[in-house]
Formats: sequence, C-alpha cells, structure tokens
Amino acid sequence: MSGKYKNRANQTDGTKKRTDKGRPGAPQRGGQKNPPARTVTDPAHSVDGWLRRSTARLKQAKLSYDNGLQEPQWEAEYLLAHAMGMDLEQLERHKTQQVGPDQAAYMEALLQQRIEQRKPVNYITGEAWFAGHRFVVDERVLIPRSRIENVLDDPDGLLGLMEGARPLKRMLDLCTGSGCLAITAALHYPWLQVDAVDLSADALAVAAENVKRHRVTERVRLVRSNLFEKLTGACYDLILTNPPYVPTRIYAGLAAEYHREPKMALEAGGDGLDLVIPILQQAAEYLEPGGILLCEVGDDTQEIMEQRWPDLPVYWLQFHFEASGVFAVTREQLLDWDGL
Repeated sequence: MSGKYKNRANQTDGTKKRTDKGRPGAPQRGGQKNPPARTVTDPAHSVDGWLRRSTARLKQAKLSYDNGLQEPQWEAEYLLAHAMGMDLEQLERHKTQQVGPDQAAYMEALLQQRIEQRKPVNYITGEAWFAGHRFVVDERVLIPRSRIENVLDDPDGLLGLMEGARPLKRMLDLCTGSGCLAITAALHYPWLQVDAVDLSADALAVAAENVKRHRVTERVRLVRSNLFEKLTGACYDLILTNPPYVPTRIYAGLAAEYHREPKMALEAGGDGLDLVIPILQQAAEYLEPGGILLCEVGDDTQEIMEQRWPDLPVYWLQFHFEASGVFAVTREQLLDWDGL
C-alpha cells in the first residue's frame, strides 16, 4: 500500500461534510432553457441585483451550508442559475441581464424552500456534482460528499493507493447510497467491475437511475444487502465504504439540513461504530490476498477509534486540508489484528 495519504493529525467536525472543494466546478442546469438576453431597465432586477439580495437573505436566515455548497453566495448563484436555465459560467457573464418575471417567481420559490423549510440546496434542484460528475439526488439518499473524492481526484488515485498491493480489477462499494463513489470509480477506471451495496431499497432506486445515466450498467452491479450478508463467496481487490458513522449525541445536535437526509445514512450508535465494527470484523473474508479496505469515518469517529484501539493497524490518509477521517488497511493486517 502506498504511504502517500497516510498519517495526518485529525480535526473534529463530527459530521459527514463535503470535502474542502467548495462549489461544484461543472455546469448546473434547470429552469428555462437558453433564456434570451434582456435589456436591464432596473439594476435591482438584474442577475447581480438578485444575487446580492438572495445572498443577504440566506446569510440573515442563519442556515447551515455544511451539507450543501458551503457558502450562502455560492448557494445563491447555484439557485439563480437553476432558475434561469444557465450554468454558473453563463450566470457570471450575464450579471447585468434582466431576470424575467417567471424566473424571478421561480427563484423566490426556491429561496422559500431553502429558508423556510431548511431544505438542502441539492434536494431543491434534484442534482449534485461529485468528482466532476452530475448525480440525481433526492431525500432518499445522502447528498454526495466524501473525502474519498480526494483519492479519486488524485492523478494516481486508487491505483496509487493499491501500489505494491495487487492489481485493481474488482471493487466493492458498501453503503453506496446514490452510487456516487461506485460510479465515479467505474468512470475513472474503465476496466473496473464494481458491486455497489446498500440496505435501503429507496437508495438503490436512486443509484440505479445514476448508473443508467452514466452508462455503466455493464460494470456496476447494485445489490440490496445488509453489509456483506448477500455477498457470500465474493472477493474483491478493494472494498471502499463511506458508512454511517455519526455518534448519536452528535447527530441529535446537527443542523436541520442534516435531518432532511436519511437518518440511517448518518447516525451510527453511541460511538458511531455500529457499522464500522462489523466492517472491520468481516472485510478480510471478502478481500483477495493483498486487498485493501478504504473506509471513511470522519474526524470525531477517528478520535474515538484511536482512543479505543491504540494498536489499530490502519493508515490514516493524509489530505491537503489538514484532516484525515479516512483509513486504509490490508486484508493481512485485519487478519493479524486481535483488537475486536
């Protein structure tokens, strides 16, 4: 296993936050298609005017942006682009354009959902961008966000992680949710065969739509299973998972936006380890010799694990934003460890 990502001191945030990437880098679309340019007669009704007012309203509402786009200005831009049928680059180029009455009414409706209902912006638009790819999302699935995205975005990526271990041919994504990790891996590595597992039939329905949208139906197999239960006899070079890991006490205090997401995708018992422990116990049985388990647990649960198991034989991946919360461990290390 490559040491490229390992051993970074943790910071605590306690939730499944987006990485540190900020707003999506790819275009977002919605609303009216290819809107005509209008001459501005009132700067207050221009794109720029709407962005200023919308940003101010979002700030005043004291919302949480941690499972959204991180900043009220970015959410205002995203919602207005959606309402006007533009992408973000088009919106930037048309700051003086007039926002028409229908577009203004639509934008007002979007803002009311965000402010009054505390509905996350990605549920409002029905889409989320992850690792440069667009995914369909709704309240049946967690909004795509994972620090594992940083591994997938790295030029070496999963191959760098597997260096010195074994060839990467078959992968398992446990707790797949929307399917964003499984699909992104399949898109990055066109030879890779992926099994994507979730207990939630609702989540798998969303994942199926995303698998079809990204045309990876021949290489991403969706399986309804409680972790490894339905995978008897299967073996993988890599098991990748972003399971529920938020401790109950922390989940109870999360912002309203988090409580719009499926509880089963976030909350994981008193210490956040309700799924992590069985994954550690069972993963070796489903890994090929030299295979690797890559698991996200967040900062708080990392701290809990380090205190509970000082001899836990894992590498905490090193990220550029001064945090970890993701560990890698080989099949052989799991077999040799008797901490559970």
